[in-house]
This record gives sequence, C-alpha cells and structure tokens, in this order.
Amino acid sequence: MRMIDVNDVTLDNLRNGLLVSVAVGASFTVLLTGKSIRDFSAPGPRMTEEVMSHYRLYLLASLARLAFFVFLIATFMAFLGAATYIAACLAFNAGYRSWLAAISVAVAAGVFSARALLRTLLYSPGVIVASSLYSMHHFYPLWQRLSPARLRALDAIVFGTLAALFTAGLIALARASAWEAMWALGAIGAAYGSVQQAAGRRPEPRPVPRNSKASSPNILMIGADTLRADRIGGMGYRRELTPNIDALARRGSHFTDCYVPCARTAPSMASMLTGTWPHTHRIRDNFIAPEDTRLQVPTLPEILAKLGYSTGAVGDWAASDVTKLGFGFEHRDLAQDQWNMKYFLRQGPKDMRLFLSLFTQNWFGKTFLSEIYYLGGVPLTDEIGRDTRRMIAKLAADEKPFFIMSFMATTHPPFTSRHPYYTLFADPGYNGPSKFAMARLRDPFEIIRRQGEPKTEFDLEQIIDLYDGCVKNFDDETGRILAYLEASGLADNTIVVIFSDHGFEFFEHETWGQGNTAIGDFSARVPLIIADPRNPGGRVIKSVVRTADLAPTLLELAGAAVPPHMEGVSITPLVNDQPMPGELPAFYETGVWFTDLPGTPEGHLRYPHLPELLEVPDKALGMIALKPQYQDIVVLAKDRMVRLGDWKLTYQPLTDGALYRLFNIRQDPACRHDIIREHPDIAQQLKQLLAQW
Repeated sequence: MRMIDVNDVTLDNLRNGLLVSVAVGASFTVLLTGKSIRDFSAPGPRMTEEVMSHYRLYLLASLARLAFFVFLIATFMAFLGAATYIAACLAFNAGYRSWLAAISVAVAAGVFSARALLRTLLYSPGVIVASSLYSMHHFYPLWQRLSPARLRALDAIVFGTLAALFTAGLIALARASAWEAMWALGAIGAAYGSVQQAAGRRPEPRPVPRNSKASSPNILMIGADTLRADRIGGMGYRRELTPNIDALARRGSHFTDCYVPCARTAPSMASMLTGTWPHTHRIRDNFIAPEDTRLQVPTLPEILAKLGYSTGAVGDWAASDVTKLGFGFEHRDLAQDQWNMKYFLRQGPKDMRLFLSLFTQNWFGKTFLSEIYYLGGVPLTDEIGRDTRRMIAKLAADEKPFFIMSFMATTHPPFTSRHPYYTLFADPGYNGPSKFAMARLRDPFEIIRRQGEPKTEFDLEQIIDLYDGCVKNFDDETGRILAYLEASGLADNTIVVIFSDHGFEFFEHETWGQGNTAIGDFSARVPLIIADPRNPGGRVIKSVVRTADLAPTLLELAGAAVPPHMEGVSITPLVNDQPMPGELPAFYETGVWFTDLPGTPEGHLRYPHLPELLEVPDKALGMIALKPQYQDIVVLAKDRMVRLGDWKLTYQPLTDGALYRLFNIRQDPACRHDIIREHPDIAQQLKQLLAQW
C-alpha cells in the first residue's frame, strides 16, 4: 500500500470513527435523558405549582445543559474506542469494518463508565448514594470484591492494552512513512493520556515563604459542620479520633463548654463572625429572605480588612451560607447557595446527576458543573484541605497578615466519607441500608421525612461508626493543613482556631439531627480550640463561653479594639490563663422544625411542616425563604435554654404557658433529671436572664 493510501485510509477511518462516536454519544444521551425525565426526582423542595410553573423554561435549559455534558463525556469515551480499534487494525494489518468500529465505540464507553463507577463505589460511595435511585444493596456484592490493589491492576490492564495498541499502530504508520496519519493518531493518544492524567491530578501547593513583614498575627479558622464537642480528645469518648487536633490543643486553649446560639449553620456562622446574637443580626435559620442577607452589623472579615488583613473563605456545600451572606470575605473559594430553587433545578434528575458525578469530582466538574461537584451530602474533605492550603499560599505571598476561614462538610449527615474512613470503625459484616451513609437521606427533603421517625428506624451503632470515621477524616485533613503552616514557616505567627457551627443529637433526647431540642447539649455545644503561638499553653478551660465571643476575642488577639456593637465579649483572659470578671451566660434556641418530633410535649406551639412554610420570594434569585406569615410563629415556637455556670434552664412554649426545666450540668451532663422544684431561686434567676436575652 502506498504512503498516500495509508494516510488517506487512516484519516478517513478516524473521521468515520468520530461520526460513529457522536452517534453513540447522542443515542446514549437521549436514552439517559428520557429515563431521567421519566423517573424525575429533584433534590430540592416540592414547591407549589405556581413556583414550578415559573421555572419550566429554566428547568428545560438546565436539562439541556446537563444533556450536553452527558453527550460530551459519552462521546469522548466512545471516540477512544474508535481510535483504539483503528490502531489495532494498523497493528494487525486488518481491514477496517464500520460494524466493528461501532462495537469498539460502545465497548470503550462501557468500559470507562464501569471504571468510573468502580472507583467511585470504592473510594467515594457517598457520591452514588447521593444520586442513585436504586437500593445500595445492589452494589454490596460488587463493593466486597473491590480493593485499591484490584483497581490498580484493572487500570494496568486497560491502559496497558491501550498503550500497546496505540504504540503498535504508530509503529505500523511509521514503517509505511504515513507521517500525517501517525501524527494524528499520536495526537489523539497524547490528548487522552493528558486528560486522564489531569483528571486524576491533585497537585499540592508548595510551601510558601513566610510573610515576615506582617506585623499582626495571621488567623486561620478550620471548621467542620456538625462536629460534636465530645469527639475531641480528653472529653471521655471511647475512641481516640483527633490526635492532630489534640496536639494543637496542647499548644493552646481547649474550651470544653462552648455554645452556639442556634444549631443551624447560617445563624451560627452569623453570630460567630459578627459577635452578635441572632435577634440582632436577624439570621434566625437557614431559610433567609433576600433582604436579610445584607447584614446590618459589621463582620469580623470586614473589620480585619480595614486593619490591613487579607481575608479569604474556603468551603464545600456546607459553607454555602457563607456565599449567601458574604460576610465581607475578599477572596472566596466556595459553593453557591444550596437553599436555592435554581441551584436545585440545575442539579437535574438523579440518573443524569449520577452519571455526571462519576466524572466530575475534579477540576473539570468544579469549573463547568459546580452544582454536581458540590453535591449536597458529599463532603469534599481532601479538596477543601488542598484549597485551604492554596488560599494560605495565595494570601501569605502578600505582605499583609491574613484571615482565612476553612469550613467543610466532613462530619455532616449523611456521614459519607472516602475510603478508608467509612470502613475504619464499621462492622465489616454489616450489610444494612446505612453501609456507606445514613440511610434515606439522599436529598434535603428526605431528611424532613425522616426527622420524625423513632430510634428503632435507624441502625444507630453503624451510623455512629460512620460519623466517627468522618471525625477521623477531618482530623487527618486538619493535620495536613497544620503541617503546611509549619513547612511554610507560618506556624509561629498564625493563630489557629478549631470550631464547628453546631453538634448533633444521636437520640439522646428521643430525636436526631441538629437544632431540634434544647434539653440536651449535643447540638448546642461545640468544640473550640484557640492556639496562639505567642502564648503556648495546653489549658483545658471548663468555663462557659459562646461562639459569639470568638470575633471579639480574635480582634483583641490581633491587637485591635472590640467594636461596641458586639454582644459577645473577649475571652482573651481565659486564653491567657486569667479569670474573667464574671460568669458568662450561654443562650440557645432551636431552629425551624421540619416536622413533628418525638418527645414534643402536649400543647407545644406548632406550625405547618416545612414544605408549606417555604416560598421563593424573588424568582430571579431563586432563594428559598420562610413565608412572611409564618416568621413570627416560627420564632415564638422555638425552644430555648440558658446556661450559667453549672446550671441550665430550658424553656418550651406551650399554647397555655411554658414548660421550664432545670438541670445541673456537672452532676447530670445528659440532662435527664429535672430539679426545678428543688431550686426555685436558681430557676427564677435563669428565667430572668433568658427573658432579657
């Protein structure tokens, strides 16, 4: 065969293979889209027909966008099959057959889809849990056969075969002096190799030179959503989960009794970063009206920026309230607002979402399909850790000191984590519905449906084992961030804060979740560690403090004055191992109840279940908020508590009055024994404090 014939035939075959790949990709896209629409299950709230009618065109546009990316990915995989088949024809001097090309195209798409599924099933099964319409039991036999070594062996076979066929094909073209075809086939192979390498590449930022000219200390806050205070070392828990955080605590101050004002992310964050109570900053829950996102009080990042700091925030979907409220951060690497109708619709139906999520947990997904990359229920612990280190590198390169907040969903329900963390403490023989994640919490409104279920409906020990694996995951990532500070020479001038927005209840008081009860401390109490390298300590501080005290404390540690609008106080004396002028009262209120909860007393103030409470007041923004007519009753119906010293008073509003209970936290940390009749004077004092608040 003459050189021109080999060139022409090979190039013609590549063009034909591309057309076949496009046809296969288009067919797959049509089938997947059709099935997805038939089985449509949106991840967001089931709003009124009026709301959904408004977004019909938006939904169609969102489906078209997702379908485009399905087509792009499917065609990309398919064309590799066509190119490999052509290389094999050249290597074995076989004739090109269109029907064999079509089979090769389909096989390639199937093989690489299966590879993505297997890797996701082993390393991040929560991605499948979050979007699968099917019982995870179907995946258990396959999962039991998976291991990192077997996946590496599979990759060696697949990519080794591809490399061998491409190499043999290129040699055949070189021998025929078909240079144009050889360069074309070589370029295709190189392009696919580069994409594969880029998809799996997770580059770590290099340590940066310290910003030695910064006169004020840097501040780094590292937080995990839903991290219970009792999981930190030294709190008496049966497992040692946090060696890196414990080592940091030994160099700083560990506050064992720190309280949030509301165990929901948005109000908790707002109090932490403004130093004010929820009734001052007006963020009472996660369902915020658009006008309330413009905070009326200065925030810690804004104040620090005026003092010469560079400020940045990093986080996954758990930090989306930071995006919604802004808080004045100059640099942001965050997910978009999650409680948003347009965001939910952009995520699309589950079948499409599942397919796309297998290929988008990488830079490509973050850039082009952020709604899939930041999928609710799927923590991005490794990614947020790297993004945090990149933010440190970026801001430390400046001469100014930096303030960075890193917040990740690692310990948030449904308690998914990556391999090997979800296996660390779980019973290997467990094959129930919560093997990879807390069962039946695949979207926010499945959480609502399960909120009222009793303890018997949950495999509680398995769920706790999953949670503890998540805690260990957070600690390990925290260790990597702290090691990066050390390697960059920043550790001796950086105040590090470990925090959470709220804890979690594992049926200690008849219900699960966060922000549902004021009786126990498991939602309201959070870990707080402040490690200032200028004041090494190792102090364990059992005095009651509040997250509203954090902003004034950090300002004072940075050498700045505390603004008069802040209602929290600086607890710097405790950090410096000195007494406070007096005991601080901690206040707390519950969030919006999703449904009727077990253990709610008869006659408790009530309101409709959550879906009926919600609306989208600004259709252009898509933000989901409480309807104005329910805002007052939601606030009135909140359970509340106040703690002062060892004493804690709880309040539950009834239709004909209120139910108060009194507990001694030191003697009864689980709050099981109401002793209000034995101590009426203390109860009256705490009632007055709560009423003033």
